[in-house]
Amino acid sequence: MSEMSALPGAVAGGLVDIRELGLQGMVTLKADLSAPETAAAVRAATGTAVPDQRRIIETQTGAVAWMAPDELLILCAHGGADSMVKLLCNALKDIHYLAVNVSDARAFFAIEGSGAREVVAKLAPVDLHPDSFGPGEMRRTRLAQVPAAFWMTGEDSIRLICFRSVARYVFDCLAVSARDGGEVGYF
Repeated sequence: MSEMSALPGAVAGGLVDIRELGLQGMVTLKADLSAPETAAAVRAATGTAVPDQRRIIETQTGAVAWMAPDELLILCAHGGADSMVKLLCNALKDIHYLAVNVSDARAFFAIEGSGAREVVAKLAPVDLHPDSFGPGEMRRTRLAQVPAAFWMTGEDSIRLICFRSVARYVFDCLAVSARDGGEVGYF
């Protein structure tokens, strides 16, 4: 496992504060999300239920995010991702599934401040109006030209995940979108 995040200590300011959050444990689970075995395995591994479509359930130690009809992303301690995979593998051994530690393939960012919605809305084809998108909702989409996923942890706080290989591009896009003077005032 990597000992260094994609952009260690990267920060940008302006309309919002943007930070690379460092190493984060991430496990992709592909399985039949309606199967009782899957629900039991997720609860045993994380302490929470399988989230509903386009939702994320945050816990004391991480989160479980709905990514697709057959896919979850489990956030945990970086050093605990391999253990999480083993736990899921043991619990799901009797059904068809895939559990993979993807921690080192991803980068993790925080976008915080009253302009968080505007900064992300400039880059993603998602309706970020407060009536359409709020805390606890997850979106897997594109950010400018690359895949990304994000959710709100509060009214003025967004967490964003992208592939590590495009971390600099995503950070730079967010930083340009957040420049002072770039306010849209839509939200």
